[in-house]
Amino acid sequence: MTISRPISRPLRPLLAILAAAVPGMVSVAPSSAQETGKSFVEDFSTLDKSRWYVSDGWTNGNHQNCTWAADQVKVADGALNLGYQRRQAKDREHVCGEIQTKARFSYGTYEARIKAAAGSGFNTGFFTYIGPAQKQPWDEIDFEFLGKDPSKVQLNTYVNGKGGNEKLVDVPGGADKDFNDYAFVWEKDRLRYYINGKLVHTVTDPAALPTQAQKIYLSLWASDNMKSWLGTFSSPASPVAAQFTRVAFTALGDPCQFPESVACSLD
Repeated sequence: MTISRPISRPLRPLLAILAAAVPGMVSVAPSSAQETGKSFVEDFSTLDKSRWYVSDGWTNGNHQNCTWAADQVKVADGALNLGYQRRQAKDREHVCGEIQTKARFSYGTYEARIKAAAGSGFNTGFFTYIGPAQKQPWDEIDFEFLGKDPSKVQLNTYVNGKGGNEKLVDVPGGADKDFNDYAFVWEKDRLRYYINGKLVHTVTDPAALPTQAQKIYLSLWASDNMKSWLGTFSSPASPVAAQFTRVAFTALGDPCQFPESVACSLD
């Protein structure tokens, strides 16, 4: 099966740039992306290419100062490492890493164990997204780690392209110092965010609740020109990495899949 280049989601949080960003990103979703994904647990003993697509050879727009590169996606010792380093690629002076699921997922529990990257200008992401490149409305659910302040994580949603639902939440001990468990439980009438099993935020406003099945993304990138959001970027002297040791999806109604899962204790 030939897989054309899937799109990473367009620039956020500046909605006005969406129209400019999307045309340059070719996206013909693989047939598996049309199916609703089933429950899974990914422990990164290997990189399951039947589940994950590795972004390679393009950027999300002018805001991104690095080119997605397959060699910045590595699995070793039970961890996915998404890298960032100085190296010319196309018209960017840096390369960075991202993976995305081939399938789309709907209501359920989404979980990841993450050690985020630190550094002003950097963004480590665990999020879901669907949008115009897949001929769908732009819906999105986010955990975004802004490297300028790893003591917090930004939560957000987009519904039909409308965001503005940001909330900063403390991460005990810092998101870059050790691994922490992040989860959100997405239901039709409610969205709940958890850190290390503790409920930290609930969304019930219908206008802030996505409805479209979405792909799961893990990413590390940086920006020179989004200073007000990500901080002032300085090219790192050595490679930077974000690490993930587990990603899971548990569909609503399915049994929980591992003892630490938030899905084991849902009401």
